[in-house]
Amino acid sequence: MYSHCYIDSNFVSVKKIYLFSVLLFSFIVQAFATHERAAEITYRRISNTSLQYEIKLVTYTYTPSPADRPQLEILWGDGTSDQVQRTLKLLLAGDITRNEYVTTHTYPGAGTYKISMEDPNRNNGVINIPNSVNVPIFVETMLVISPFINPKNNSPQLLNPPLDMGCVGALFVHNPAAYDPDGDSLSYKLVKCRGAQGLEIPGYTYPQASTSFYVNPVSGDLIWQNPVMQGEFNVAILIEEWRNGVRIGYITRDMQILIAACTNRPPIIDPLPDTCVEAGDTLVFNVHASDPDGNTVTLSATGSPFVLSNSPAIFNTTTATPDVNSLFYWETLCEHIRKQPYQVYFKAQDNGVPVMLTAYKSRLITVVGPAPKNLIAKDTGNAIEISWNKSSCSNAIGYKIYRRNGYFGFFHAYCETGVPAYTGYTLLTVLNNINDTSYYDDNNGNGLLHGIDYCYIVIAYYPDGAESYASLEACADLKRDVPIITNISITNTNTISGADTIVWSKPTQLDTNQVPGPYKYLIYRSTGFSGNNLVLIDSLSGLNDTIYADQGINTEENPYSYRIDFYNDKPGNRFKVGSTHLASSVYLTLTPGDRKIKLNWEFNVPWINNNYIIYKKNPITSLFDSIGITAVNSFTDKNLINGTTYCYYIKSIGNYSIPNIISPIINLSQQACAVPIDQEPPCPPYLYVTPECRPPSNTLDWVNTDSCSYDIMKYLIWYAPTLSGSLSLLQTINDPAVKKYIHTNIASIAGCYAISAIDSNNNIGSLSNRVCIDIDTCSLYHLPNVFTPNGDGINDLFIPYPYQGVEKINLKIFNRWGNLVFETSNPDINWDGKEQNSKKDCSEGVYYYICDVYELRLIGETARQLHGSITILR
Repeated sequence: MYSHCYIDSNFVSVKKIYLFSVLLFSFIVQAFATHERAAEITYRRISNTSLQYEIKLVTYTYTPSPADRPQLEILWGDGTSDQVQRTLKLLLAGDITRNEYVTTHTYPGAGTYKISMEDPNRNNGVINIPNSVNVPIFVETMLVISPFINPKNNSPQLLNPPLDMGCVGALFVHNPAAYDPDGDSLSYKLVKCRGAQGLEIPGYTYPQASTSFYVNPVSGDLIWQNPVMQGEFNVAILIEEWRNGVRIGYITRDMQILIAACTNRPPIIDPLPDTCVEAGDTLVFNVHASDPDGNTVTLSATGSPFVLSNSPAIFNTTTATPDVNSLFYWETLCEHIRKQPYQVYFKAQDNGVPVMLTAYKSRLITVVGPAPKNLIAKDTGNAIEISWNKSSCSNAIGYKIYRRNGYFGFFHAYCETGVPAYTGYTLLTVLNNINDTSYYDDNNGNGLLHGIDYCYIVIAYYPDGAESYASLEACADLKRDVPIITNISITNTNTISGADTIVWSKPTQLDTNQVPGPYKYLIYRSTGFSGNNLVLIDSLSGLNDTIYADQGINTEENPYSYRIDFYNDKPGNRFKVGSTHLASSVYLTLTPGDRKIKLNWEFNVPWINNNYIIYKKNPITSLFDSIGITAVNSFTDKNLINGTTYCYYIKSIGNYSIPNIISPIINLSQQACAVPIDQEPPCPPYLYVTPECRPPSNTLDWVNTDSCSYDIMKYLIWYAPTLSGSLSLLQTINDPAVKKYIHTNIASIAGCYAISAIDSNNNIGSLSNRVCIDIDTCSLYHLPNVFTPNGDGINDLFIPYPYQGVEKINLKIFNRWGNLVFETSNPDINWDGKEQNSKKDCSEGVYYYICDVYELRLIGETARQLHGSITILR
C-alpha cells in the first residue's frame, strides 16, 4: 500500500450547450448533431447443422450528418470481425434514420461470445455525456453456445425503438418491449453507456430526476420521475436472458431520450393485471386509455403473442379523442403453452404540442396446459392402480403423480398450476411418456397400508418445465381382507411384570369362497421399533377375538413391536391370508436439565398420530395430571426443582383415514421418571466490540439469550492479539449485572475477543461469537506533504497524522539530488527540518521519502511501504 501523492495539476472542462428546436412530428434534435443516437445487436440461430447465426445491428442516426455509415465493423467475439454492409436505410420523421446491418456468422464451437460494435461518432450535445461528439458509441451482446442449452437459442427481440420523448417535470416511461422467442426469462437493469474500447464513458452520469430514475427489473419499464432539464440524454439498458436460473446471454440497448420544455401530460392506460388462459380457450379483454389534456390518443400493442407463427393475437391500433378502446383477442393453442408468461406491451401516444408523449403498460399472460381428465383409482390386492385420459395437448412430454393420505378437496385457483405443497400432496413418481396413462402404486414393492385412504392427483408437464392445471383428486383404500392393527398401549410399567395391550380390527371384506375358515391369529413380538427379531408369542382362534394382553415383559426399559398374521386354519387347507403392518408401543425418553426435563417419544405405527397429551404425576395425590398437549414428538417441562423426582407418561391420539374403524386411536406410553439437575452450561452471550483509535482501546459489550441469562454468576473474557492465535483469559467479571469491559493499555486495536458465562453450579458455557478487529478500522499511518520549520511554534516538526498500531518505522528522507538528509525508526518522527549530520537547516523545497511502516495487524506484524514528497516552507 502507498500513501497519497500530492501533485499539482490543471484540468480543463468544456461544456457545449446548444439551443433546441422543435422539428417535424415533435422530434427534437441538436442543431449541430452529427451521427449515432442509439444502437443494439440481436441474433438468431438459422442452421440446424452448423453454428451459423444471423446477426442484426440496428442503429439510429442523425440524417443530415456527413458521417453516414454504409458499412460498420462488427466484432464476433471469437477473435474475428467483418465489415458488414448496411441492408436497410429508412428515413424517419425529425431527421432520424433507422439503419440495419444484417449478416451471418458461423462460430467454431461451444463458448461464450461477446458480439460488439464501436462507432466513433455519437451525436453532439448529449447532456449527460461530456463532449459527446467526440465519444464513441459501443454496444455489446453476449451469445452463449453450450451443449446444455437448446442449440436453437435466440436472443431477445426488442419491438419498441430505442428513441423516445418526454417533457420537463412530467413522468417519463419507456419500455423496450422485449420478448424471447424461446420463452426464456428476461430481466432488466440500468448500466452506464460505454465508449471507446467498451469502457465506461468518463464523466457519464445518469439523467437528473426530481425524484427517481430506474428500470423495473421485471417489467422492463424505464421510469424517469421527473426530468428536470430539456435536451438529449443517452442511457443504456442491459436485458439479460435466463434459463433455469442460469444467465445464457444479454443485449445492451444504448438509447436516446429527447426531453423538451412543455406542459403536455402523457396519456393514461387503465391497469391491466396479469392473467392466465388455458390452452385451447380464447382470451378477450378490452384496453382503455385516455388523455388528461383532451388530446387525441393512438392505442397500439406489441409483444410476443403477436409474432407467433400459428394463431397470433390480434389487437387493432385505434385512434380516438380523448378516450380510446380496443380489444385484445387471442385464440390460444397447445403449442403456446410454456412456463414463462407472454408479455404484451400496450402503448398510448397523444398528438400533443409541442411533443407527442407516450404511456406504456404491460400485461403478463400465461398459457397453461389443461388438467388430465377422468382420473380413477381402484384397489388391487395390496396396491392401488390409477388411470386417466391422455393429455389433449400432444406437446406434453409426460405426467407427474402426487399422493397423500386422505382427501384434501383441492381445486386449483386462478393461474395456480401444478400441485402446491400446502395440499399435503407429495410427488410420487414422474412418467416420461405422454402415452403412459396408468400407474400401479405398490409402495415400491413393499405394499400399501390397510386403513389408509390413498388419494392421487396427476398433472401433465412440458419440455420447458411448464406444468398443467391439476386433475381432480381420486381416492381408494385397500380391501379389508386382512386384520388392521389399531392399538399397542402399555398397561403396566415394570421391568419384570410389564404389560402391553394389543388390539386389531378384524377383516370385514373376506371372500369366504376363497377363505372359508376357521380362522386363527398368530401374534408376533420383537424388541425395538423395527421388528427385526419377531418371534411368535401366542395365537388366538376365532375371527372376533381381536384383543391380546402381552404380560411379563420389560416395558420400563424397552419398546416392543407387534405383527398379527391371519390364517385360514382348516385342517388340510391351512394357509396364511395376510398380516397386519408392524406397530410398536410409544416409548418415552427423559433428558434432565437445569430445572427442567425434556420429554421425547418414539413409535412406529401404520396410523397417523395427530396429538399427544403429556401427563405428570402429582406428588400430593399420586395421580397423573395432564400438563400439556402438542402435535410434535417432544415437550419440555420447565420451572422444576433440582433434585426432585418427576414422573410422566404420554397419551397418543391418532386415526386411520378410512371410515368404519375405531377413531380416535388412543395409546399410552410407559411411565418414566427423572430428576432435574444443573449440568447444563449457560448459553453463550452475544458479543459486540467497538474500537477507539486514539488512544487505542476496544470496548466490549454483550447481551444474553433471554432463556439462559437467569443463572449466570460471572463472565470470562478471552483475547488473542492475532487472528491465528489461541484465546487466553483476559479478565473475569464477577458481577453478572456488568455487561461491558474496556480493554485499554494496548499497542494496537488489532485482536480477537470472545466471552463465556459461568452459572451458579460452576458450569462453564461455550464461547460466544468471536469478534476480530483490525487496524483498518482506524486511519492508517500516513504522512503530511508540507511543514514549516520556522520556529513560530506552529507546524515546526514533521510528524505523522494521529496513528495507532505501529510498532516501528524505517524512514529515509532525501533531497532532490538523492542525498540522505534524515532517517529514523521512531514512529513519531519529530524531524525539525535540519540535515541530520550537519544540523543545518535544510533549504526550502521538495524532499522525497521512503518509509517502511511495521504495523501490528491481525495477521501479526506486517510491513507496508510509503512513498511520497515533503515540501519545506519557512
